[in-house]
Amino acid sequence: MTMDIALIIAGSICVITGVIGCIIPVLPGPIMCYAGLLLLQLTSGHPFTLSLLVIYAVLTALAALLDYIIPIYGTKKLEGSKYGIWGSAVGLLLGIMFFFPLGILLGPIAGAFAGELLSGRSAGRAIKSAFGSFLGFLASTVIRLVLSLAMAYHFGLAAYGIFAV
Repeated sequence: MTMDIALIIAGSICVITGVIGCIIPVLPGPIMCYAGLLLLQLTSGHPFTLSLLVIYAVLTALAALLDYIIPIYGTKKLEGSKYGIWGSAVGLLLGIMFFFPLGILLGPIAGAFAGELLSGRSAGRAIKSAFGSFLGFLASTVIRLVLSLAMAYHFGLAAYGIFAV
């Protein structure tokens, strides 16, 4: 039982950190929440089914992938040119490498803006494209937050069930 309590505490820390990580881009939110589920699964209660864990693993991987794709898609949706789309992608990579964690937000915006200016578009069109990148970032944040809150909900129910026994 002592080991179960330690796993529940560690899992709780992971889940809380994961939910916070959806807002603060320094921490990988859904990945931390999933780690919390796995830690809870290691308790003697084994509260989750394999199918639930697999579904959350797939959704977590998908959310991580979409984090990189959605800002580029937002740029494209607001009529960004290929230069803006490529600028958004390059800006994301440079932002991650040199200005982490703020670069995850600012890199795609600056890259889309610079790409549009390089293509000869006006500053107004470049701002519109950069705004698309920002909207994409917000959309990916909402996706990560919803997924993390769903995992936190399942964690809470299962942890309560272990303590109630």
